[in-house]
Amino acid sequence: MAQAQQARNDREALKLEKAQYLADRQGEVDDLNSELVDRMAALEGLLAHTLLRDDRIDFADLLLTASFRSFDPPQELSPGRAPRATRVAPPSGLGRFLPGASKRHAKAVEGADANHRDAMSEFSRAEAAKRSAFMELKQQYEREKAMYDAEAQRRNSEIDQFQTEYLAKEAEAVIAYSEMVLTRSEYPVEGFAQKFRIAYRPESSELVVEYDLPEVSIIPEEAEYRYVKTKDTIESKPRKAAEIKQVYREMIASIALRTLHELFEADQADALALITFNGMVDTHDPASGREVRVPVVSVRAPKGDFLELRLEKVDKVVCLRNLGAQVSGRPDELQAIKPIVEFNMIDKRFVEQGDALSGLESRPNLMDLTPTEFEVLVSNLFTKMGLDTKLTRSSRDGGVDAVAFDTRPVLGGKVVIQAKRYRDTVGVSAVRDLFGTMLNEGANKGILVCTSGYGPDAYNFSKDKPIELIDGGGLLYLLREHAGTDARIVV
Repeated sequence: MAQAQQARNDREALKLEKAQYLADRQGEVDDLNSELVDRMAALEGLLAHTLLRDDRIDFADLLLTASFRSFDPPQELSPGRAPRATRVAPPSGLGRFLPGASKRHAKAVEGADANHRDAMSEFSRAEAAKRSAFMELKQQYEREKAMYDAEAQRRNSEIDQFQTEYLAKEAEAVIAYSEMVLTRSEYPVEGFAQKFRIAYRPESSELVVEYDLPEVSIIPEEAEYRYVKTKDTIESKPRKAAEIKQVYREMIASIALRTLHELFEADQADALALITFNGMVDTHDPASGREVRVPVVSVRAPKGDFLELRLEKVDKVVCLRNLGAQVSGRPDELQAIKPIVEFNMIDKRFVEQGDALSGLESRPNLMDLTPTEFEVLVSNLFTKMGLDTKLTRSSRDGGVDAVAFDTRPVLGGKVVIQAKRYRDTVGVSAVRDLFGTMLNEGANKGILVCTSGYGPDAYNFSKDKPIELIDGGGLLYLLREHAGTDARIVV
């Protein structure tokens, strides 16, 4: 009977052990599925995540206001108590009448006094050593405090200067402030490198951001996990390719809108009238194995129009396209688009009035050209770029017109080019004139080239039209890349 009971107990224990094992394996599956759900929710909520916080930077928070630590010497360096002299009681009662009692008492007193003197001498030496160590620590503390106070004063002075320059809309300060905004942006998903480059055009108050986007591999390939009891394995169900593409497309749109929102919301100096966002993917070409940098989204947004959007309710991809964005149809396959503004076209040598360009005196200044010479320059440039360009008469507003033909099949067609050697910002009226000329000529595309820059209304008008605006910095870049000419623009 005992053996039978033991067998029953063993079977019951084995059954419980197996049930616990199955529960543990199912627990692993539940944890994996929970991680998948959390990751997908974070990827889909990238835009909503940033709407919950204020992206403005409080300059007061950057100041070093904390006081240096107080001086707290170790307890063992605290002053000690001097040793007390031992009192030797004189003989009393009959003892004072014993022979030699007085001498013994005097000798005891003398010994006690000697011991007290030795103790006081040792005490004084110890106290002197403590005072020396205390003063050394105090001096070290004063040096460290002085260094801290000096560093705090230097840093706070730099912060105050930075704030002053930023509020004055100085280009370097605007760039530095914008970099701080994007660096402080917290993404709820691992795998976002948050690498970017920023440039600023003071003449048009435009910020250009080139932002590195994650690859499609950031989307989990697994849709869910399940435990197969017969095999004792955990298997995954693959996510549909169409779902991965859709999630990736929406994620790219979220990053673009998120970046625009953060920069516009943080713009305390009102230094940003426009922001151009170029989203790039750094990867390897599967065909050649070479490193490639592919632009997959490009959008230019005016501040006023963007701030009117209710981002918590928009369809992200539709919203981006409504802003006139160039969006890759297949970003997961690295199908490239043409950025609205090439980051490298923002040439730092395009300076404001009164600036000097040291070392460039021998190079041509486009502002010294006559209207006819500028017309020839623009025509020759686009010929170098592969267009069949024909000069036409000057337009009534003093600009220079040319008609070019892109001879490529399907993609080619007639192109109207206008050139404006302007000192001041080009307004929207010039872009409207170009659009009217395109319609009259039956052209597929219009290109406006100027030596200055464009205002926000000009960019806003052209965003949903086949019009390309090339400012002075872009012109210098194209001349350097296609004509080998290091020109300059000095007003």
